[in-house]
Amino acid sequence: MFIYDQLKHPDKRLRHLVVILLLGLGILVLRLWWLQVYLASDYVQQHERQAVRTVRVPALRGVITDRNGHVLADNEPAFNVSIYLEELRDDIARAYQVELAKIREESNSLVRAVEMQRGRPLTRKERAAFRISKEVTEQVKKKARVLTVSNLVARVSEITGVNLEFNEARFERHYQAMRPLPFVILAEAEPIVVARISENGTQLKGVDLELQPKRIYPHKQFAAHVLGHLQKVQESLEGEVAFFNYPMWVYRGVVGIEAGFDSVLRGRSGVKHVILNSLGYKHEECMIEEPIPGSRVELTLDFEIQSVAEAALRKLGSRVRGAIVVLDCQTGEILALVSSPAFDPNLFVRGLTKGEWNDLNDPELRPMLNRATQNIYPPGSVFKIVTALAILEAGIDPNQKIYNPPSPLNPRRGHIQIGRRIIHDTAPPGEYDFRRGFIKSSNTYFITNGLKVGITSIINMARRVGFGEIVGLPTRQESAGIIPSIERIRSGWSDGDTANVCIGQGPVAVTPLQVAVMTAAIANGGKVLQPSFVRQVGSTKFNQQPTRALIRRFLNVKPSTLHAVVEAMAADVEDPESTAYAAFHPGGKFALQRFRVGGKTGTAEVEDARGNVVDHVTWFTSFGPIDNPKYVVVVMVESGGSGGGTCAPIARDIYVALEQVDGRRKDRQFYD
Repeated sequence: MFIYDQLKHPDKRLRHLVVILLLGLGILVLRLWWLQVYLASDYVQQHERQAVRTVRVPALRGVITDRNGHVLADNEPAFNVSIYLEELRDDIARAYQVELAKIREESNSLVRAVEMQRGRPLTRKERAAFRISKEVTEQVKKKARVLTVSNLVARVSEITGVNLEFNEARFERHYQAMRPLPFVILAEAEPIVVARISENGTQLKGVDLELQPKRIYPHKQFAAHVLGHLQKVQESLEGEVAFFNYPMWVYRGVVGIEAGFDSVLRGRSGVKHVILNSLGYKHEECMIEEPIPGSRVELTLDFEIQSVAEAALRKLGSRVRGAIVVLDCQTGEILALVSSPAFDPNLFVRGLTKGEWNDLNDPELRPMLNRATQNIYPPGSVFKIVTALAILEAGIDPNQKIYNPPSPLNPRRGHIQIGRRIIHDTAPPGEYDFRRGFIKSSNTYFITNGLKVGITSIINMARRVGFGEIVGLPTRQESAGIIPSIERIRSGWSDGDTANVCIGQGPVAVTPLQVAVMTAAIANGGKVLQPSFVRQVGSTKFNQQPTRALIRRFLNVKPSTLHAVVEAMAADVEDPESTAYAAFHPGGKFALQRFRVGGKTGTAEVEDARGNVVDHVTWFTSFGPIDNPKYVVVVMVESGGSGGGTCAPIARDIYVALEQVDGRRKDRQFYD
């Protein structure tokens, strides 16, 4: 009988019932169409969201080279020994069934024992107390996977000969949070281990080698404070996808060039989708965005010159605290920058031990500190270059002589009295004009004339040469130093304070790089340059073109002023009376063949908060060749003996090597 016939039935109630049934059937069909057709795409997307995970694929980090293509920071392949859990699903399932069967047998045995004790079968309700709970089932599952993986780790350990410890807590964290990804059991395996894994692959189901790039610094501590170091991070970085389900570790620069050019060096991470099965294991994967490698960064450093500078400072011992800057005085390019003690950036890639961390934070040595650009020091007598510029510009006659009276405590030394205070002079008593005052580094001469021109002129000149300001180095390790402000001078300033500043003591502190920039301005005719670390970024071809100097300002001093200072610096190396003569004339013979060098020594006192002298800082700043200036060499050593005795010999060794380097390169150019 058809529904249509029922609609014609004379019974009115039956007809109404048929209509209601038809309406209900229509609503059901409409609802099925709505769910399975209209909302089908929404359910597909929801399923995909539940089954697809986004994985970061780290990009290859860019290479850092010196100006001639010598690689300073590179990447090398590293192999991780990893377990791919999706390949162990069947093994884990079998282990689970075995363990579960044991639990069931124990439960059944317990039921039988209770029944025998009571002399009757247990009721269904009583048997329910002996059922295996969900909690027990989960514990059995955990035991099965831990047993399977730990046995496999032990097998890998046996084959490779490496003592591998299975960390159950670490494995469980990985299993719960990152199950589709390989579980690393040995990072950065040695070549012999890689070979043994490859040879025995058929015996190690689920084990494979995972290739990952590793950042390396092939010369270890070489130029460490310029290159900087890295840290591993998981959060999304600028330019990446905002969210990763599995944000694999990537490197991020912390300090140095690695930090300043991090966005260029790290490239752009790729994106990979991992599709999961119902158990949460990886089913398949596909690359959505390929990673884009980082760009090459070419530094201004010269590998040969940097090597020479590091070796020269190392002669004072591995624990020496000091810095060296070698600057191109015509372009501002930093050819070498040394800070000692140094550190090995590779340690941060591998991961620091507690002992290594303690060594890096040694409160005395502070190897992480960039002493060339970051730490500030009293300049001592190298500041007399600033005082010299100020007094000569103010019209002080360089031939005018100042008498340096003998000290009451040591008649062989001079002194000057400011009020009730006596400032001792290492220069002997006698008359001093500008040249002799400079090469003997007479405190009396520079204080007397400094007081005549006034502190404002001296401070203004200090700022003109670049003291008291940062230049924006990309290494993120830079200090402005200390130069008294006008407000400081106007409030309680005394002649004693001015006297201190004239000789580089008191409220004055600078970095070795700032001293190098000042010296370059003397050498190049008055141009205060922007120092630079980087020649070019991104290009695969090396920059053979001369670098164009970036001039921050001009000293705007008279040519006669610069000439007088240059001649005085030359005399500080060449005059037998000078403080640097002995260093550059070992055995009475000038150490250089072609270079004439000008310089200035300095020794500064370091005082504690109570004004007690607790240490000394020694300096030698210089440039050469005088006739055609090219190089500035600044040496600073903490706790040194004197500028002439400690720092000048180091600079001499660097100039000897620079002569040889220049000679070899000119010969190559000639034959090329």
